[in-house]
Amino acid sequence: MTSAPSSPVSRVLFVCSGNICRSPLAEAIFKSLAHEAGLSGRFVIDSAGTHGFHDGDRADPRTRRVGRKHGLDVDSIARPVVDEDFDRFDLIIAMDRGHRRELLSRAGAGRAAVIRLMREFDPATRDQDVADPYYGGEEGFETMYSVLMPACRGLLDSLRG
Repeated sequence: MTSAPSSPVSRVLFVCSGNICRSPLAEAIFKSLAHEAGLSGRFVIDSAGTHGFHDGDRADPRTRRVGRKHGLDVDSIARPVVDEDFDRFDLIIAMDRGHRRELLSRAGAGRAAVIRLMREFDPATRDQDVADPYYGGEEGFETMYSVLMPACRGLLDSLRG
């Protein structure tokens, strides 16, 4: 008896500036959605920052609080994007156009990863950027969650395929 071939694993990297606000929350949301859909084994999911400002740090406490409020464990540890990420991941998701420009310039030609914007996966919006809540109050982190959730749902739907 032979088993059906398994679906290929997609490797997804979420990227923001310092990897303590937007990308770790997107990582946690996407992991949760994949788990709920019974698709956890289809993905390798990580997050990183365009800069190493917070390398080795846990996510911002406000990010972890909004995650907990919505039943998510935001457990990633900040790290910067490294050159190997452009070959190790199939899809790199930038939180805003500035991150995307930087990632495209760093990737150069012939790299494996496709680089897209997070909000491209939310069919209900024309906005392109996930706003950085770092310098604001708690409400900005809740807004960030409300922006990331539909985009992560759209991303999962696009990758189920």
